[in-house]
Amino acid sequence: MVSVMEVTTKKQQREFLDFPLALYKDCPYFVPPLYSDEKKMFRPDYVYYDTCESVFYNAYRDGRMVGRIQGILQKAHNEKTGEKRIRFTRFDAIDDQEVADALFAAVEQWARQKGMDTVCGPLGFSDLEREGLLIEGFDELSTFEEQYSYDYYPKLIEHCGYGKEVDWEERKIYLPDQDDGTLEKMSKFIMERYHLHFGEAKNKRDFINRYGADFFELLDRGYKDIYGTVPFTEGMRKMLIDNFMLIIELKYVGVVLDEQNKVVLLGLLFPSLSKAIQPSKGKLTPLALVRILRGLRHPKILDFGLIAVDPDWANRGIATIASAHILKLLRQEGVEYAETNLNLEDNHSIINMWKRFKAVQHKRRRSYIKHLEG
Repeated sequence: MVSVMEVTTKKQQREFLDFPLALYKDCPYFVPPLYSDEKKMFRPDYVYYDTCESVFYNAYRDGRMVGRIQGILQKAHNEKTGEKRIRFTRFDAIDDQEVADALFAAVEQWARQKGMDTVCGPLGFSDLEREGLLIEGFDELSTFEEQYSYDYYPKLIEHCGYGKEVDWEERKIYLPDQDDGTLEKMSKFIMERYHLHFGEAKNKRDFINRYGADFFELLDRGYKDIYGTVPFTEGMRKMLIDNFMLIIELKYVGVVLDEQNKVVLLGLLFPSLSKAIQPSKGKLTPLALVRILRGLRHPKILDFGLIAVDPDWANRGIATIASAHILKLLRQEGVEYAETNLNLEDNHSIINMWKRFKAVQHKRRRSYIKHLEG
């Protein structure tokens, strides 16, 4: 017999946070999120609760925890699309259909209580969070930005009546076997033709002061029609800036400006933190901080944070500039490869960009959807 309880006590909160750490303790591919960041979800002043409501459930059998799930009412997204959706996220469970059935039934009942007619996910509060369920690449190390899940998860979710809504593809990007300099020449030609130039900054704070406003405007404009995205709030901006100051190195940031010094292209990569975070189970112990600092200084793998293009410039070959800059960066830094993280399978402008490299698609993720009956 499975019992599902809404998370209301400190003890239940700890159980919710600790469950995936126990479930994946022997899995070499799982990379936990920062434990301190996850704890913030239970605070009433959490950055997303000005536009969201949330509920958390734990599942138990014979007094032992066997699963968890979170439901999110993302009001800003529903207002943008005119839909009545609840998102599910942070679903983790043992390989047991009864457990999955009970957890999803709880979220669906909450959705109905809120007057919603659809449940979708895995999607977090925004696309700054981990999203998508792994359906290919179960033997690949997760990046710090991704959520690993076992290969039985799709079966559990689909048995609950959920079907595919969208897929994301992920690739490892290597230097091409041969480079005749054509990409660099094309990039230089486009830069000169449109009187573009790379932005500079003395340090990270100077970067934010110079380009911060354009940075967020570009993200809102460039990503507004992308699946699952929501407009940036002031709280989200501050959170992203804080993360930027913590883990980003300026040499991994590329900003292209027009004649009026307005940002038209932004590319952001950062050193992989997966191996640094794994041993401490997402907790920032002194030893974990040492590993993180070492990884930031001497990375073997780079993770893509984002690439954003001003929609007004999308058809002027701007992606060539980004490709050439990435190629140059990989060569200079001597890293093994870069991980693209999630690219929507129909985002052909981004996927075509990777064709200029030696690219290997190694993972696929899915967002599911279910329309609820009355």
